[in-house]
This record gives sequence, C-alpha cells and structure tokens, in this order.
Amino acid sequence: MMAAAGSGSGSDPGTGASSDLRVGCIGAGKMARGVLGGLIISGKVPVQNITVSAPSDSNLQQFRAQGCSTTHSNISVVQQCDLLFLATKPPLIPQVLVEISSAITARHVIVSMAAGVSLRTLEKVEMLPGAPGVRILRMAPNLPCVVQAGAVVFSRGSCAGQEEAEMLQDLLSGCGTCEEMPEAFIDVHTGLSGSGVAYVYLFAEALVDGAVKMGMPSAVSSRIAAQTLLGAAKMMLETGEHPAKLRSDVCTPGGTTIHALHELEKGGLRAAVMNAVEAATKRAREMDKS
Repeated sequence: MMAAAGSGSGSDPGTGASSDLRVGCIGAGKMARGVLGGLIISGKVPVQNITVSAPSDSNLQQFRAQGCSTTHSNISVVQQCDLLFLATKPPLIPQVLVEISSAITARHVIVSMAAGVSLRTLEKVEMLPGAPGVRILRMAPNLPCVVQAGAVVFSRGSCAGQEEAEMLQDLLSGCGTCEEMPEAFIDVHTGLSGSGVAYVYLFAEALVDGAVKMGMPSAVSSRIAAQTLLGAAKMMLETGEHPAKLRSDVCTPGGTTIHALHELEKGGLRAAVMNAVEAATKRAREMDKS
C-alpha cells in the first residue's frame, strides 16, 4: 500500500491526477516551462497547485505571470508538493537531491527530466540519504511540449509501481504523446527526439534558404516549410507507414523529387542524420558516467 499524502497536500500522487494534487518543479528553464505548460493548458493540474523554484527571478517570472507559486527555496517546494519534477541541469542533480533529502517523505514521488542521469544514479543511497525507498521515475521530454505537441518517454525506478506510472502518463498526456519504455531507450530518445527537434529546425532552415535562393520571399517560404514538415509528420502518424514507403510514394520516374533526393544522397544527408542521433545518444550516456 502507498502511504497517504500528508494533511497539507490533500491527495496521494499514486491515485492519479486530481484537483488536489500539488506539483512542484525544481528548475524553471525551457523544459520546465514546456512540461508544466502542458499540465496547465490541459487542465490536468490547477495553476494554483503548482510551485516552482529557481535561483533567480528571471526564469520564474513567466510562471508567476501564469499564477503559479514561485520560490528560491527548493526545500519549500518539497514541503508544499506531492509530485516533484527535477528540471535542473544534469550536473546539479546530485547536490539538489542531497539538499532536499531531509524533506522527502513517503508521500513524495520524484520525476527527473535531467538528460543523461540514469535511475541507478538517482536511486543511489548517497543521493537521498534521508529518504530510502523513495519513488523515482525518469522522463525525457522535448521542446514541443511547449505547444502540447511533445514526444515524452519515461521509465520507473525500482520503488515506483503501476500507479505512479499511470499517474505520470495521464499528467504528461497534456504535453503531447507519452509512452513508458525501458530505460535503455531513454538516451536514444534524447538523441532521436530531444535533440532531434534541432535537426528538424536545421533542415527547415535549409528548405527556407533554398526557396529564398530560387526567388521566394523568406516569410512565405517559412510558412510553407513549416506546413510541409507538419503534413509529412501527420502522414507518418496517421498512416502508420514506414517513412521509406511514404518517400517512395512522392517519387515519380524521372520527376523532380527523385532528382532532388539524388542530391541529398550525394550530400550524405542520411548518414549525417544517423551520425547525429548516435552522437547525441552517446553524449547522453557519457553525462551519467560523469
């Protein structure tokens, strides 16, 4: 059985999202804004039930404007909340965990969104010396969570169960798609989707520049490039077809597309993107070791 929430919280985070669930976030950067923004816009958590901490006011202003509680005290976030998101930079995670360990109780669930920090690292006794057996999950979001079109994956730690997984999946569904998967895939997800958003923007920029070179105004080409990417992604999701099949469907013998694809192949686009995913994945794995 899970411990009931303390009298100050009014809910057990293991029972699923509710109007009484109090959510805290340590860190107030872009990923925090994306994830918490998804919770707020979707109505999964009332804005008055969210507390965010950061060292300076600069990153807290947006949360304050939305109606969230803000503080410079990480301990205060822990004391006020049941579900805790860790959204600091990865090198800061150890000191944050040690700092808050004395305030962690049986009612708390911790969800780390720090890239490259494994569950094994998060669950080390020296990280949470005052809170053995705490329920920890690890998630990997991406930037489009800001517009509720993110791709989020997560894995459970050794003490987190089905209830915590279902609660988190329900909450994060407000950010876009959310899937539970083996932790071995999370760093790959970082290389594919977390960092992959930047690859897509770089490709979109190149599309726009190509159109500008051929005489189309930048503002027009930007809109068309964005719609092209959106439409291509929607077809992948809705048809379930492999991208190779969809690519082939666009090509006609001797047509414009196959000539253009030949140039991309000569430029090594496919290999470069595969190498990029590999490099980002390896870097995420190295971050945990360091």
